[in-house]
Amino acid sequence: MDRRNSPVAHSRPRCALMTLAALMIMGGPSSIAQAQTAIDAPAPRTAAASAEYRINAGDDLDIYVWGEERMQRTVRILPDGTFAIPLAGTIAAMDRTVAQIATEIRTRIAGNFRERVPEVTVTVRNTAGMNFFVVGKVRNPGSYASGRTIDVVQALSMAGGLAEFADAKHAVILRHTRNGQVVEPIALTNVLKGARRLDAGMLPDALPTLRSGDVLVIP
Repeated sequence: MDRRNSPVAHSRPRCALMTLAALMIMGGPSSIAQAQTAIDAPAPRTAAASAEYRINAGDDLDIYVWGEERMQRTVRILPDGTFAIPLAGTIAAMDRTVAQIATEIRTRIAGNFRERVPEVTVTVRNTAGMNFFVVGKVRNPGSYASGRTIDVVQALSMAGGLAEFADAKHAVILRHTRNGQVVEPIALTNVLKGARRLDAGMLPDALPTLRSGDVLVIP
């Protein structure tokens, strides 16, 4: 029998993918990292944070309250997604923008000022918390970091693009939520016709964006 045409031979890649998916579902990103030990994964790369960037645990923020030197400080977002500063107390920062955080700080400290409440500025010093994984049939699978919100096509670009025989039609995002891990199918073929070229015109749907800890799987 020709082993190349054997159903068993053709089933092996699918079985390998199912095994990898099971590892990811059971163990999350840490198990994925262990499963990639045989791959030369690139070092995480970080870009400057944009205004729409949503804060993650591990990020460093610079907080400046105009005219109040005692409140100027750099804080690191704790694993539970919070940080604390004088007069404002504990602030929930996870999955919020710097503008939203600045507004909450200003609202909380308002009662401590008889006259005009000082302006509050919050900027991102370090975006170490925005980490995601790209695994499967891409040129450079591994872990990556970004200083801004990115979509699945941008994530693919960071991973070097699709490898030969990649099945863009069945790509998925694995995501941890408060209710457990979910699998989100993504229709990459709407963007990558034939997994190789873009069609002109407006996309019918917005591209899915990644969150910290997400795993983009290309079978």
